[in-house]
Amino acid sequence: MKIILKKKYGQHILVNKEIIKQIISFINPKYYQIMLEIGPGLGALTIPITKYNKNLSIIEIDKNFVNILKQNKILANSNVNIILNNILNFNFLILTQKYKKRIRIFGSLPYNISITIIFYLFKYLNNIKDMNFIMQKEVVNCLTALPGGKNYGCLSIITQLFCKIKSLIEIKANSFFPKPKIISNMVSMRPYINNPYNLNNIFFLKKIIKQAFSMRRKILRNSLVNLFSIEELNYLGIDYKIRAEDVSILEYCQLANWLELNNKRL
Repeated sequence: MKIILKKKYGQHILVNKEIIKQIISFINPKYYQIMLEIGPGLGALTIPITKYNKNLSIIEIDKNFVNILKQNKILANSNVNIILNNILNFNFLILTQKYKKRIRIFGSLPYNISITIIFYLFKYLNNIKDMNFIMQKEVVNCLTALPGGKNYGCLSIITQLFCKIKSLIEIKANSFFPKPKIISNMVSMRPYINNPYNLNNIFFLKKIIKQAFSMRRKILRNSLVNLFSIEELNYLGIDYKIRAEDVSILEYCQLANWLELNNKRL
């Protein structure tokens, strides 16, 4: 069957066998776990993972790829559940309700919608054990950024609010075919079972960080002037002379909880 790569799906096939081995080692699949792969392509990760896991489902949007995967004898003999669907339309509760377990998700995400996919998955965090993704290195740098760094921003805060995140390995462009114009990175995301942040309402957090980072070069006294007085910031123990990028997630949660209690300005 002829293989046609479609630009609209951002298809880049992982071909570096050593990198594939490293990725599978990081994922560390176990026989009894419920696993789901997003965007398996031609099965670069799927096929070797069948050696270690027998509860594997894969979701692929490209009908041509799905037909190729269905003809693969290794996948057929391993009873891999091949699903033709858009990941952004998939109901993950189907799997968790079937197996009565939290699922492990992995895959190489299309660069252009990787963040959209992650935020979609956040709706199912209570049903997810962990996520291991290959993504654009610049995005991973933002996901893992700490306060004080140039990459720290709204994305860092929202993702780290819900997950423990770790950058694993950098993947060069020549590990894929065709070669993308960017460098990739593998990242691990594990949802908190006991969330360390005491946040009451994410609405207020989103409002604060969106405003603060839209004026990230201004100090808090100026960027959040319509939300907090200097006296309130002092009361909360937050220096009004620092910028948005210097405020920790815990401190942003403090601000959000305070704003919820005193929301007369909203």
